[in-house]
Amino acid sequence: MTTTPNRPTTLLPGRPPVVDQATWQAARDELLVREKAHTRAGDALAAERRRLPMVELDPTVEVVGADGPVPFLDLFQGRDELLVYKHMWHDGAPHQGQCEGCTVSAWQLQDTAYLRARGVSFAVVTTGVWDEVAPYVEFMGYPQPWYSVRDLPEPVGGDMGAYACFLRDGDRAFLTYATTGRGVEPGSASFALLDMTPYGRGESWEENPAGWPAGQGACWYWRTDVDGNGTWGPTGRPTPQWTRPGVTPETTLGRHGAHH
Repeated sequence: MTTTPNRPTTLLPGRPPVVDQATWQAARDELLVREKAHTRAGDALAAERRRLPMVELDPTVEVVGADGPVPFLDLFQGRDELLVYKHMWHDGAPHQGQCEGCTVSAWQLQDTAYLRARGVSFAVVTTGVWDEVAPYVEFMGYPQPWYSVRDLPEPVGGDMGAYACFLRDGDRAFLTYATTGRGVEPGSASFALLDMTPYGRGESWEENPAGWPAGQGACWYWRTDVDGNGTWGPTGRPTPQWTRPGVTPETTLGRHGAHH
């Protein structure tokens, strides 16, 4: 059932016009042309990405995981390709005090079966000491392999909050690609799905029709108060996954004085 174009409604001011199905389809088809161009431009960028030069690294450098120190080469799990997410860490912080943005990324990367099916292994690395990382991983219930890369330089360690891709050639390993900032968004499907919805991501930087609901600022998913308003104050609580069954939402960051 479709809405009659001229029927009065109580929808918010600034809403797009209400039209019949044929008019909507014509506008949708026009946008689809631009969407396809965007997709093809992305394909072209991906092709350039696959042609980037590589950096060889020492595959014997040791990282620390559930089985103790292991060479970085073990993260490939016998496969030729490896995707790593570099998770930021706040030393000495309780579980709810760990990096807000990185917990969003890690939470949405729990099932990597389709990466493995394509010959790509996945792991999370972080600068936290393993004695702190291990109980956090257990508490969150993460199935991915995690490793501490404490004090290791790039490309194994270094700056966190990023993806890094590696290629194995026998007992040699190479860095092929890395990205950070909004470059990590592909791993969080929620962003792309929200971009399809009428109100989008609900962030203040987005361009919306006049009168549309105001956004909550960038990274609303990091910290909100009990009413869902973005805040970094003492009443802020962590990202949405902390309300999962069996876990009581924390009301403080719990990391005063802790360092990154």
